[in-house]
Formats: sequence, C-alpha cells, structure tokens
Amino acid sequence: MDILDQINNHKRIEIAEAKSRVSVEELKASPYFKRKTNSLKAALLAEGASGVIAEFKTKSPSKGVINDDAEASDVTAAYAGAGASGLSVLTDDRFFGGSFEDLAKARWANPNMPILRKDFMLESYQIYEARAHGADVILLIAESLSKSLLLELTQTAKEIGLEVLVEVHSAEELEKLNPQVDLVGVNNRNLKTFEVDVQTSVRLSKLIPDRFVKISESGISDPESIAQLRAAGFKGFLIGETFMKTDNPGKACAEFIEKLK
Repeated sequence: MDILDQINNHKRIEIAEAKSRVSVEELKASPYFKRKTNSLKAALLAEGASGVIAEFKTKSPSKGVINDDAEASDVTAAYAGAGASGLSVLTDDRFFGGSFEDLAKARWANPNMPILRKDFMLESYQIYEARAHGADVILLIAESLSKSLLLELTQTAKEIGLEVLVEVHSAEELEKLNPQVDLVGVNNRNLKTFEVDVQTSVRLSKLIPDRFVKISESGISDPESIAQLRAAGFKGFLIGETFMKTDNPGKACAEFIEKLK
C-alpha cells in the first residue's frame, strides 16, 4: 500500500467520526457560511500578482516535522504582508500536523485573503466542513477520485460558493476535469512515492485547457523556477516547505517574492 492509499484509508475513518459528531446542518449554521468568499482565481489573474500561494504546514510524510514552533495566524499574516496572492492551510492532522484550528487562525488573521483548505477530500461532507471553517477554495486530488465523484464534489463546492482546485500528476488524470473546475494544479510530487520533479508541470502545461488557471505545486525552491513556469503558462505557484523550514517563514516568503520582481 502506497502513501496516498494509507492517507485515504485513514481519512475515511476520520470522515465517519466527524459525521457522527457534527451534522451537515450544524456545519451550515456556522457564521462562515454567510461570509462572501475571496476568489483565488481573481487574485492570481490580477495585474502584478506574485502568483505565490504560500502554505502553512508543520510536517509531512516525506520530511517528518518541518516546523513545530510556527503559529498559523502569525505566519499566514506575514505571508500576506510579503505579497502572497493566496494562502494554503493543511487541515490533515495525522500525516501533516494540520487542523481546523490552524485554518480558523489563518482566516481570522487574513479576512480578505483567499485561503485553500488543503486536505484529502473524498466526500461532500468535507466540503461543508471547509465552508464552515472559513475556506474559500477546496482541493480535489484527481488520483483519489473517479470522474463522476470529482464532478459531484465540484458541483457541491460551487453550490455553496467555494472555488475548486483540481490537482493532477499525469495526462490521464486531466480526462477527469469538468468545466465547473476553476483551477488546475500540477503536483510535481508523486503522491505514491513522494519523489519531486518540477518538470512535471512543464510537461503537462500544454495539455491543460486554457480556460483553467494553472498552478504548479510542490518542489519550487528558487525564483528561477517561477520564470520557467510562467513561460509555460502557470499563474500560481504553491510553495510551503521552502518557507516553512526556515526560522522565519514570512521573511523567507518576502525575500522570495522580492526576487520575482
């Protein structure tokens, strides 16, 4: 069993437990269901945008603990101040050390920034969770979902005002896309082996229809890579570990974005 299978198997247990504690109707009662969401798509397409989607995560299956001293509100506010176009917050606890508390702190500290709930979404219940805890965008991993389920989850997200980022790693997975998807992310990390190759984005860029905003995810550690990815048509660049492994993630993000100018 590969890492992605392990994560998804455990996620199904988590979802069942969450459903037993909190109903969808209770999630809908959250004050965040009434707020107007922020558009990541618009932020990435804005003139002069850095395109950087700065991620808050404290550990990963491949690296172990990355930064266990970081505070979500402080780091994400620093990311926003540095010029990030959007934020990504891990909410998976078991494998990435994330939580809804981190998402809530990021939302409180950055009311006008688009925030992606980064997790392994397998059921519509999780989409209501995302909206209830302040997310603007959800991630759907094509490798984990059938084409029909991906469409169903996309429709649910759109119905409650969330944008959808679909993550792919191969040309075959692009066949699962539907017109309601807002953004397509190419994960440069193979989720089965966790090996990273930024050229994965470059190879797939020509196969992604132009109606989707393109995002390159993982393994981006230098501004030179951004230039190559921009030339290939990418508007967004999801970066986490490069910033989080430092003593001051916000400063690292600011220095990175300054080099893009």
